[in-house]
Amino acid sequence: MIELSKHKRKLLAVAGLALLTIFLTVPVARAFEGRGGDVVIIGADEVIDDDLYVGAGEFILDGTVKGDLVAFGGTIEINGTVEGDLIAAGQSVTVNGTVKDDARIAGYALSIGGEVMDDLVTAGFSLEGGSGSSVGGDLIFAGYQASLAGEVAGDADLAGGAVKIAGSIEGDTKVDVSGAEPGEGMPPGFPFFPGLPTVPSVPPGLTIEEGASIGGNLNYIANSKATIPDGVVAGETSFTQFVPEKAQAAAPSLTARVGVWFVGQLRRLITLLLIGAAMMWVVPEWTHKIAAIVQTKPLPSLGWGVVVIAAFVLAILVLIIATVLLVVIFGVVTLGELAGRFAILGGIVIGTLSFGFSIIWTYVTRIIISLLLGQLIFRLFKSPAAEHRWWPMLLGVLIFVIITAIPVLRWLAILVTVLLGLGAVWLWCRDWLRDRKVTLLAVK
Repeated sequence: MIELSKHKRKLLAVAGLALLTIFLTVPVARAFEGRGGDVVIIGADEVIDDDLYVGAGEFILDGTVKGDLVAFGGTIEINGTVEGDLIAAGQSVTVNGTVKDDARIAGYALSIGGEVMDDLVTAGFSLEGGSGSSVGGDLIFAGYQASLAGEVAGDADLAGGAVKIAGSIEGDTKVDVSGAEPGEGMPPGFPFFPGLPTVPSVPPGLTIEEGASIGGNLNYIANSKATIPDGVVAGETSFTQFVPEKAQAAAPSLTARVGVWFVGQLRRLITLLLIGAAMMWVVPEWTHKIAAIVQTKPLPSLGWGVVVIAAFVLAILVLIIATVLLVVIFGVVTLGELAGRFAILGGIVIGTLSFGFSIIWTYVTRIIISLLLGQLIFRLFKSPAAEHRWWPMLLGVLIFVIITAIPVLRWLAILVTVLLGLGAVWLWCRDWLRDRKVTLLAVK
């Protein structure tokens, strides 16, 4: 059974498109065939023995794909048979043939007139299930409107502004049309871009027609109760009236807000103290050296911090482009195993670099600046604690948390901290590499 929370259903459209992008750029580690162009047509007599990847302005499948089909383009029409999964995104996606496994489709106009033998996951403006259509598993939809006149063998989870059920759903049905106002439905052709396919007009809210059938329970969220014909729902019907978030609860009291704020700052303090303790225990000399660089070279550190951020973003973009190009090149020459391995390797490298940079960005720079801040304060009062291993870090972290807890100063303080810390780390790395090179030359 597929079950989604309210917030997940609301975000399914974005998540679905993101997943489609991942599926398109990271193929599985096996052979596949790729095709592209303005118009791609797979004839009725043609059989594709491998997975098929298509990018085209218009794609029509009249033949058979033995594996999975991944299609991206303007108009996608499936009239033949897909024996594996179907993953498709386009301005319009039409399934009049047969998909023997799952189908995951996204686009402006989605139409099902044939058979999906397993689950169907959809995200887009409009979904139309024809009277002769069938879904062998569960159905999930997130978008603006859905009109279902076919058969669904499993459960249905529908979220949008307008949902009409005229066919049969054998399992439980969940519908979220919260926020839809009667008389405020969007007309066909919205948002009025030229060339968009036509979609049916569905009344806002939940509509269940005579002759429809729901074999399980019906649970729906709406602004007002829907008119449900007798005998349509075999199980129980549960209605939840939608209440805007602003009206769900009164504003928290001043005491509650202060309490939440204090707990948040305490968590930040504990986190930074733990990270700082780890750094002062494992790499105390390195941490003091970086803090000294910030103190002696503040302006170069600030400038190099900007350069480091720009260089990191550029490096990640280059790695992404290189990974995609290698995957596409090896995929075109049917070296599917190598394509998959390069995709995995690229993902590991990009993920590792991003994770490491985020640790330095988020924590290391804060500890460095906190240590320097504590040292300067102790030196101002001529205290011997300035040279202590722990006290400057502890005092600096406390002051840093206090400063960044002030809304006016928070983002400016964090920005300066990140730039100074990253720049100092880069200057240390540059000096270390230079000294290393001198040492190697001297040895030779």
